[in-house]
Amino acid sequence: MKVVIAGAGSVGSFIAEDLTLAGHDVLVVEQDPAVVEKRSKLIGCRWVVADACEFASLEAARLDEADVVVAATGDDEDNLVVSLLAKQEFMVPRVIARVNHPKNHWMFTKLWGVDVAVSTPHLLSSLVEEAVSVGSLVRLLQFESSGVRLVEVTLAEDSPALGRSISEMNIPRGASIVAVIRDSTIVVPRGDTVLSLSDEVIALVTSEVEDDLRSRLVSAKK
Repeated sequence: MKVVIAGAGSVGSFIAEDLTLAGHDVLVVEQDPAVVEKRSKLIGCRWVVADACEFASLEAARLDEADVVVAATGDDEDNLVVSLLAKQEFMVPRVIARVNHPKNHWMFTKLWGVDVAVSTPHLLSSLVEEAVSVGSLVRLLQFESSGVRLVEVTLAEDSPALGRSISEMNIPRGASIVAVIRDSTIVVPRGDTVLSLSDEVIALVTSEVEDDLRSRLVSAKK
């Protein structure tokens, strides 16, 4: 997989190193020569000194050949510009953008070319909510371009799903149970998988059927 990362700060560098070690073809675009000189000695991916907000720089980096672009700079405005150029000018299939300031999260949508917006404060709050919200549906992540959400429910004693197999639940179109975590073990869900108390059910769901899925997993009293 060809990945282009804009920004070689701590976040961009970590992603570059992780993906490089995983065997992916990674190119980092960073405008500070000193940063490139330092980081390139530690991370064995491709590097280019350039401004990722400039069309010519991205064109020279052959962004049109990228499978994924990660806008990981420390500036939200820059990340939005990179995302928009990547999607509209270079037709990159998947654009992931870092949100530095939570108040700007609302702008990171498909209108700006963003497929997935990653906001650390929002992720942390979701994880806190997930940890304390047994019997409630918690949104973990949203894919902006499609409106699909990754949600989690820890089944409580009054869940209508207890003792029922997934096939019996008539999961609505637009929703899919992708994993069940049981006693710290990941269970790959099948039609005959029977749900039990305290199971953590992970699902992908569209906004249109989220309430329908919630009604099948969470008591109406919630």
